[in-house]
Amino acid sequence: MSHLGRPDGKVVEKYSLRPVSAELSKQLEDKPVQFLSDCVGPDVESAVNAAEPGSVILLENLRFHIEEEGSVKDKDGKKTKADPDAVKAFRQGLTALGDVYVNDAFGTAHRAHSSMVGVQLPQRAAGFLMKKELEYFAKVLENPERPFLAILGGAKVSDKIQLIENMLDKVDSLIITGGMAFTFKKTLDGMKVRASTVHFFFSTVPSARLATPSSTNQVLKKSRPLSKRPRRRT
Repeated sequence: MSHLGRPDGKVVEKYSLRPVSAELSKQLEDKPVQFLSDCVGPDVESAVNAAEPGSVILLENLRFHIEEEGSVKDKDGKKTKADPDAVKAFRQGLTALGDVYVNDAFGTAHRAHSSMVGVQLPQRAAGFLMKKELEYFAKVLENPERPFLAILGGAKVSDKIQLIENMLDKVDSLIITGGMAFTFKKTLDGMKVRASTVHFFFSTVPSARLATPSSTNQVLKKSRPLSKRPRRRT
């Protein structure tokens, strides 16, 4: 099971995982991959239970259900929360599909999504990609080679601010890029960022510390173009 894009809890054809099944088959040396048009429900459970040993099944995009992320936002930024009972049922539906749970989705492992925290199987483990990522983290954070340059990207400062604070005493230089660079630009330099995303709460967090870095802890701000998707003006 997996997800693709941000369909906001509804079926969006361009985010279907159907094309992925063909590529997955190639990666598995042409082993057949059965694609199911949903990720939970009686039909999915029946297909999984009827599968022969060694079969490979790919479920449809988890994020076609609001219960995966727990909430969605519309184009105006209004949040809709999933019904708690529906979330519980969705998680039970995912749990019913297997005997062992392996999480190899490092990019979403920090989120309390149903596929991350809601599969209640007795045997749960991290996958090889997760293991590799954690080993790299341990290497660079516990005994890094110098000079140590960290490059962080992303749109939400709220997702990264604790990490940034923790890394300031470990790195020699830190480059902030992606959408969150505009929050730093606006907070530290007073830059007019027009329609770019800005998290206003950040102005009360570690701006003084970031504005006056020590000689061994330079915070470098680097921005790059954002998508052309409309943003809230500031």
